[in-house]
Amino acid sequence: MKKLAVIIVVAGLGVAAYFFRDRLPSRETAASAPSRPTTAIVIQTNISFAVNAAGEIGPAEQVSVRPEINGKIEELPVDIGDRVKKGDLLFKLDDKELQQQRASNLTAIERAQLELAKAERDYKRAEQLLAERLISQELYDDTRTSFELAKNSLDRAQKELLIIEERLTKTEVRAPFDCTILTRPVSIGQAVSGSGGFNSGTEVLTIADLNEMVINAHVNQADVPRLTVNQKVEVSVEAVPGLRVTGVVERIAPQATIRNNIKGFAARIVLRNVDERIRPGMTANIKIPVASAENVTAVPLAAVYTERNPDTGQFERFVYVQNGGAVEKRLVKVGVADFFFAEIQEGLSAGEVVALEMPKEERDRKARQVTGQRSGSAGGSTGGGQPGARPGGTGERPTTAGPTRTDSPPPARPAGGPGAAPKNTGT
Repeated sequence: MKKLAVIIVVAGLGVAAYFFRDRLPSRETAASAPSRPTTAIVIQTNISFAVNAAGEIGPAEQVSVRPEINGKIEELPVDIGDRVKKGDLLFKLDDKELQQQRASNLTAIERAQLELAKAERDYKRAEQLLAERLISQELYDDTRTSFELAKNSLDRAQKELLIIEERLTKTEVRAPFDCTILTRPVSIGQAVSGSGGFNSGTEVLTIADLNEMVINAHVNQADVPRLTVNQKVEVSVEAVPGLRVTGVVERIAPQATIRNNIKGFAARIVLRNVDERIRPGMTANIKIPVASAENVTAVPLAAVYTERNPDTGQFERFVYVQNGGAVEKRLVKVGVADFFFAEIQEGLSAGEVVALEMPKEERDRKARQVTGQRSGSAGGSTGGGQPGARPGGTGERPTTAGPTRTDSPPPARPAGGPGAAPKNTGT
């Protein structure tokens, strides 16, 4: 029975293998299937290049509210998140002691006024008596001195009253502008110190104007030359999906700083009439437009090659155009480019087909050149092959760290075919 079961299983596997033989792809077919496209069609499209940066949102005006004098919190009518108008009461200190001092000063002023009146009468009487030679000059001088001292006492008492009244005005702290309460670390009844005391006084509240926000961004040093003051930028907030607002570049730091091992410049971007959903501390992504072109002829970046012309010494940009079974090398003029497409200003028309890889004949030619260079070097020759060629047989393409319309020498096409990171060949 066991032998019979084994025979049945083997027969079943043989039938299954025969049945699925024609349905499974062969190894040659799988190996010959292209893993990526090798050609692309020239299209009409829009190209926009922008620089991205990130920063933290904060209020444009933020104030730490501290009392100017020592005291105890008597009234605290606001709490975190409250919106207050300019001039509204933020908090009030207990002023009983100051009121008592004020009453005492008023009494002192009344006494000084009475003493001044008496001293004035004595002085006038002594003046008459001296004119009639009824008193000595010494007694007259003493009376005049008493009169002057009485005036000084009244003046001092009045100034002390003004000081107390000024301190009384500092027991009430009001909003300097329309604001929102961010923090309130103290409560009613807590003793606080004035700003002239230890550690610049006790912080009672933190207030800020949330109608105008700023973003403190760190812009890479390579992108700072593209940034200008009063330039408009697009801002998206990670915490509020789909929200897009417009900001204005207010300031750019004159000196570079290093953050996260990246050298860059601090930039301050202002947001006005801010959406209520945006709050301080949120992270913002900034998109700084650099260059754009609408409805232009464009090809994938991988289709554009760069090479130095050995006759002129100038860099040339070209593409390989497929026309039926033939491949034509054609010079082109490149305009704006982003990370995917390059604008072709001259040399191509929409609908043509370009190669994304260098033709086999060109790869073989460059490989022979490289072999010849190595043989010449081994024999002591100092001569070099054509600039721009490299082992591996692929051509070169321009780097496009940013769009350019200049005729400056373009960087080289990277190894690895389409989508590889650009690399400069230099001179």
